[in-house]
Amino acid sequence: QVQLVESGGGLVQAGGSLRLSCTASGGTFSTYAMGWFRQVPGKEREFVAAIARSGRNTYYAGFVKGRFTISRDNAKNTVYLQMTSLKPEDTAVYYCAAGADAAVLRYGRAGYWGQGTQVTVSS
Repeated sequence: QVQLVESGGGLVQAGGSLRLSCTASGGTFSTYAMGWFRQVPGKEREFVAAIARSGRNTYYAGFVKGRFTISRDNAKNTVYLQMTSLKPEDTAVYYCAAGADAAVLRYGRAGYWGQGTQVTVSS
């Protein structure tokens, strides 16, 4: 069993920045690909970014446009999402996920999900 806990969400103005964190417990963190998804009410979860076990390979959704960066620190069992130049359309609940492979995790094939952290961007 793996537990994922997100933190770092909040209210920011357009153009601002936030860094989300997701800390895992249980299992062996370095064996999991990690990813970030987001969801607004009434819609399916949307892929944002994913990172391979070693951190060597990363994947991003097209709407990121260089604004977001995913990284991981296996020694701390933590994955991060650094978000800059935030836009109102980035407003969503952001979820952390763990899976077997980053290339398929980006399609929502995750073994574990966190509870989410709210990000609200005002205009």
